[in-house]
Amino acid sequence: MEKRDTLWKVFQKKNISRRDFLKTCVALTSIMGLSTELLPQVIEAAEKKPLPPVIWLHGHECTGCDESFIRSQSPLASDLVLNMIALEYMDVLAATAGEQLEQHLEETMQKYSGQYLLVFEGAVPEAENGIYCMVGGKPIIETLKHVAKGAAAIIENGSCAAWGGIQAARPNPTKSMSVSEVISGKPIIKVPGCPPIPEVLTGTIMHYVLFGQLPPVDNQGRPKQFFGNRIHDTCYRRPFFDSGMFVEKFDDMASKAGWCLYKVGCRGPEAYNSCGNMRWWNGMSYPIQSGAPCVACAANNFWDNDPFYERLPNIPVPNTIANADKVGAVLAGVTTAGVVTHGIASYVQHKMHESKAEKALENTDEHKPERGQDNE
Repeated sequence: MEKRDTLWKVFQKKNISRRDFLKTCVALTSIMGLSTELLPQVIEAAEKKPLPPVIWLHGHECTGCDESFIRSQSPLASDLVLNMIALEYMDVLAATAGEQLEQHLEETMQKYSGQYLLVFEGAVPEAENGIYCMVGGKPIIETLKHVAKGAAAIIENGSCAAWGGIQAARPNPTKSMSVSEVISGKPIIKVPGCPPIPEVLTGTIMHYVLFGQLPPVDNQGRPKQFFGNRIHDTCYRRPFFDSGMFVEKFDDMASKAGWCLYKVGCRGPEAYNSCGNMRWWNGMSYPIQSGAPCVACAANNFWDNDPFYERLPNIPVPNTIANADKVGAVLAGVTTAGVVTHGIASYVQHKMHESKAEKALENTDEHKPERGQDNE
């Protein structure tokens, strides 16, 4: 990469209209969770700020985060990689491999020292000098420390990079850990999830691209605009929770009817993420929509929950002083009582109709003239 272009320059070189450029800026403003009042600043940044070089490393992981990322829809992963960042190193998407790729990594680090963005995916195993994850003939922990020295900022992509992930599950024989447990003194932001929502990662990257700094974070180091709400607050099953209508078993009728999954172990009331409003694959679905309780995969140590689908204790139901069990029992009782009451009322009403019909018939018989009698 000889020259770093701005986003607007990239659009001009590809003969993309100014109108489409402005549409892209509007979309990016929305994706990053920014107010529309900041649109002029986004446009100005896209016109003037050069695209940052990006180095993307992979550690102890399953590549599921990559699989999620390449399915980003807003923007498309291809647009992000080819038009919105200068992706200099990523072994999964690289056109070359081996010594040539590793040499290019070194050249990029030297040329853009202090300017490039480092995205790291996967955990960092420390046991036995890091031999449990070797990339390019070196332990990934060594490569991470080497590349991080010249990075302007670091993104921990996925729960493995952010917290250590499943590799760090008890008893953690490889001593896998997060990036921030290995690297200090650098701006680091966590984009957890197993995998993370692709638009959350692209939105975080684009915030850095346009403003030259990482977005505001919560008390756990996650971008606020994507981790500011609980799954519980944006869940489409929330009305069932508020009404005390819960799935009791995975195969019961309530499950098939789409009732609340809290009683079968959903951790939505304590999980922070954008699953409920962004979902995956251009808003198509997310685990709760497919009938699976949230396991809080963006939270630290979720992999050590035992049992995995363990109910959270005594989550209160709104506008009551009862928990889900009491509300569910009361509603069940009310429903039963309602059925009985309806049955009694129907029976009484039926008897009243029968009585009225008999009286009407008797009145009719009394006013009938006797046979052979003339009417006067």
